[in-house]
Amino acid sequence: MSSSPSTSPSETLDRDYAAFLEAYPTYNGTTALDAIRATEFRRLDEQGIIYLDYTGGGLYPASVVVDHAAFLTSHVLGNPHSINPASALAGALIERCRSHILTFFNAAPDEYAVVFTANASHALKLVGEAYPFQPGDQLLLTFDNHNSVNGIREFDRAHGARTTYVPVEPPDLRVHESRLERLLGELPDRSTASAHNLFAYPAQSNFSGVQHPLEWIAVAQAQGWDVLLDAAAFVPTNRLDLSAVHPDYVALSFYKMFGHPTGVGCLIAKRVALEKLHRPWFSGGTITVASVQGDRHFLADGAAAFEDGTLDYSNIPAVDAGLSFLEEVGLERVHERVRCLTGWLLDALGRLRHRDVSPLVTVFGPLTTERRGGTIAFSVHDKAGTAVSHTALESSAAESGIALRTGCFCNPGAGEVALGLSPGELDRCLAASGARMTKDDFGRCLDGGESPGAVRVSLGLASTFADAHAFISFLRRFLR
Repeated sequence: MSSSPSTSPSETLDRDYAAFLEAYPTYNGTTALDAIRATEFRRLDEQGIIYLDYTGGGLYPASVVVDHAAFLTSHVLGNPHSINPASALAGALIERCRSHILTFFNAAPDEYAVVFTANASHALKLVGEAYPFQPGDQLLLTFDNHNSVNGIREFDRAHGARTTYVPVEPPDLRVHESRLERLLGELPDRSTASAHNLFAYPAQSNFSGVQHPLEWIAVAQAQGWDVLLDAAAFVPTNRLDLSAVHPDYVALSFYKMFGHPTGVGCLIAKRVALEKLHRPWFSGGTITVASVQGDRHFLADGAAAFEDGTLDYSNIPAVDAGLSFLEEVGLERVHERVRCLTGWLLDALGRLRHRDVSPLVTVFGPLTTERRGGTIAFSVHDKAGTAVSHTALESSAAESGIALRTGCFCNPGAGEVALGLSPGELDRCLAASGARMTKDDFGRCLDGGESPGAVRVSLGLASTFADAHAFISFLRRFLR
């Protein structure tokens, strides 16, 4: 990766690209994506932006936005809670999109229903607030979960149930499966019809890129658990086949998959699993009948009972178009491109060494592409081994036109393990916090510095070798 003073940047890129293709020959099968990058995402190159934050948000194809705008300006859409022509069109488009989502995820319509939500967090909240927890029930979580999943513990505790966490173990930040199997098998009331126990985990970590086994779904269900799968970080570059695995609830955001629209996600739920949920309130659109004087209401059946108010009927047709775009591009092709680029980045990060051969980077999570996605979290160190400020590095990257993310990415469990924060250290700090604590307070409490965190880069549909190469070139400036 080093170059002589006489070697131009373009020559270095060409040489390294040739070596990359030799190491990852299947990348050649993804080169159709280069033409898509040059047309649908040409704004990246025109503006000189190296986009490495696909786990934070996907990029929208230009044609999807242009075509959607043209559709909106040539059609009349109305609130779908009516039969007038504008409303009927909106309602038909919503139902077409529901059907398309089920087809995309290979979900049988007699088994699964689609509930439109604002995003994955909203979908997770719907399950958490309505799941029928009671004393003696249990919520089982992995340390590696987004805070939108962690927050469900507040609902179960409010109903007298118990939260249990299964740890992840460094350095790969995976769950020790024998420990998980033991916890899954410890339900004292699994033979009781009134018992309700929920196991929630991510198909792919938004912190480390670890892909947790989908096989856990059937194992947990066989032990009497309902399974909530957070698929938000997984589905943009991986196929989720709901005819092969059958989680009770799946949460996802469409902007993570194809960038637009940003205000629509969904909960894909088994129809029988929806019937278990007890909504704590009702709203417009969720009921068949409500009476003020009679002081009663009757919830609608299925998905309609969970879609509060008016759906985003002007943007849901763009979801339909985004799914069609992914189908045309080929999700398997995107997956393979991301796998190859991730492998090269991991190799290149490992080769970055100071003059005294001490490593520049410590990667948090797997060092190979086996059972992991295109999200890489790491810290950067000077030659004395001291971590470089992740916020300072983010600022430096931004000045260089590189979009990445730093912090703990709303995943405190994985971050605490990765950064070596002990339970005692955290207890001491949090106990002294009082009623409020800011990120700055947290950092000062732990080590007198900034809030702990990592650097995260992530790859996606429009990523190229040149993007990955540019990022490694950026990191080289920290070598001493």
